[in-house]
Amino acid sequence: MTSRTAQRRNLTDRASIVHAQALARAKAERGRRRRRLLSWTGALVVIAALVTFGMLTSRSAASDAQRVAPDFTLPTTTGTTVSLSSFRGRPVILYFSEGAGCAPCSAQIAAIEKDKAAFDAAHLTVLPIVMNTRAEIQPDLDAAGVTTPVLLDNGTVSQAYDALGKGMHPGLPGHSFVLIGPTGTQLWSAEYPSMWLDPQQLLSEATSRLKA
Repeated sequence: MTSRTAQRRNLTDRASIVHAQALARAKAERGRRRRRLLSWTGALVVIAALVTFGMLTSRSAASDAQRVAPDFTLPTTTGTTVSLSSFRGRPVILYFSEGAGCAPCSAQIAAIEKDKAAFDAAHLTVLPIVMNTRAEIQPDLDAAGVTTPVLLDNGTVSQAYDALGKGMHPGLPGHSFVLIGPTGTQLWSAEYPSMWLDPQQLLSEATSRLKA
């Protein structure tokens, strides 16, 4: 092999090395750009999701705040009648449940009754509502030690508050609460498929929305 041939081969090898290095640098730069693009895309998706969630939450809160709570008058298990309009000027919590045969429902009423002093201190009245007759629900209330008057609904009020079909039975309420403010507007509502809400959590949910 002549020295000239060797020089040409060395030049060719060097050119190949330089070309390979250039390709590697270009590939690495493309990778960095792709990672930056994906990072920015991910950030924009997160921001968009947060904005959308905030808008939906705001709409829901605004919708609840503007909804006038349907008025009603219902008989109770103690032989009296209760009208929602009589509570105007004071906040009220409606508790819709499955009623007779639902042990957790009676236990929920009993637990709220046990914490009555705390609800009274917050000027909150809880009205339990069931779709039963007195004869149907009273044994459950007696077994749970409930003395609070329970409102007896024929389904009209439960339907007006969109409480039907939210639990295990299509034609009955599930386990839901509705907060009505002093001016008669619906401020908050929630379903609890677990069939239980700690009374202190209920109190906290209600008072926080009344302060908002």
